[in-house]
Amino acid sequence: MSIVGEVNQWKKEMERHLHNELLPFWLDRVWDSENGGYLTQWNAEGKDSGVDEKSLLAHMRTIYSLSLACSHNHDLDGRCASLAKKGVLFAIENYWDPVHKGFYWLFNRKNEVLIDKKIVYGHSFAIYALSTYATTFDDPIALDYAEKCFDLLQIYAAETSFGGYWEMFERDWTLSAGGSGGGDRKTLDVHMHLMEALTALYKASGKDIHRRKLEEIIDLINVKILHPIHKTGVPQFYCDWTIAPQIKFDVIWGWDRFANESGEKPNALDNTSYGHNVEFFWLLSDALRILGKSIDPYKPMFEKILNHAVSFGVDRKYGGVYVEGSLDGSVVYDDCKEFWQQAEFLIGMLDAYLAFGDEKFLDAYGNVHKFVFERMINHDLGEWLALLQRDGTPIWTHMSHSWKVNYHTIRAATLSLQRMDQILIRLQ
Repeated sequence: MSIVGEVNQWKKEMERHLHNELLPFWLDRVWDSENGGYLTQWNAEGKDSGVDEKSLLAHMRTIYSLSLACSHNHDLDGRCASLAKKGVLFAIENYWDPVHKGFYWLFNRKNEVLIDKKIVYGHSFAIYALSTYATTFDDPIALDYAEKCFDLLQIYAAETSFGGYWEMFERDWTLSAGGSGGGDRKTLDVHMHLMEALTALYKASGKDIHRRKLEEIIDLINVKILHPIHKTGVPQFYCDWTIAPQIKFDVIWGWDRFANESGEKPNALDNTSYGHNVEFFWLLSDALRILGKSIDPYKPMFEKILNHAVSFGVDRKYGGVYVEGSLDGSVVYDDCKEFWQQAEFLIGMLDAYLAFGDEKFLDAYGNVHKFVFERMINHDLGEWLALLQRDGTPIWTHMSHSWKVNYHTIRAATLSLQRMDQILIRLQ
């Protein structure tokens, strides 16, 4: 089959998935008609799991996903727009701290605060979601709160000795304790998501201060966070950007299979995420487009990142993308398949083809697309499984919880379709 034929086939499958499966899954379930806010706790049958928890992260990610679908003309009968608007107003009225400002982190189903800490990861997604909503619907209130979050980070979270941002704070923006409290660490994860948030904020506001802070964080990631030789992402650092062992933080999920009794990950000083690296590539490419800058000066670095991911992260036997490996690519430490890594590869490989024109990136896309559609999507329900063994056997079968919501999946479908259209136009 020709490239055009393959891309058209992928597009047909992805459109059907987004319109008939993925968006309906969320639109039919997400609004809490009893207490307000979004429900995001769904078990393997797509039914309410009963977990008494709502989170800032899940709420903001849902606002973002619904807004993004609208911005690319994938709204279904106006329901995405309606639910996004309700989510924005609800967050401002219920999750904003009227005393110390900023958004609380965790709530129960009645929207009572369970964890009142101010987490920069959560605020990065508040900026991202509210800015995307503001751009999509020309909404000044959403943009105002996105800018309020940005201002709070500059006041309380900016670390001025070595650059970057502290990440974990108490309710009053006092820095949290070190170690598992996270108050002595800086991470790739937070700085990468701040980059995507500031991209959306600058696009929405056009303000010079937002542009300058976006450029600053791009330079910081390139100089401090990427490995100087391999250009793979290093997960955690101390204040002065010396590499720190990757440990579990008290309020961050995702270590169920990794942490030992000390809370330290195996290979704590030598591990990188294939999905994060590809996500960083396309997020930075997107930031440069919004800034009006050429990607050409970054191409040597991008080639290293992408070649590492395609050469070592893609499973040629079973399909899909592994979780983690060594910084130099010599060892795969975790050969399972996480939903979000597959999602980010889909966008990233299409962006890589658009940037470099090398068909190996389309081959990698096809590999992951096939794996996702055959093994990861629960087509009966519409959402993706969270975690699979290397061969595609499910490990975690829930459809969603506070961390595994709709941000990666809806974004992957929406932006992959956008990139496919760009490829088809180019190949005509």
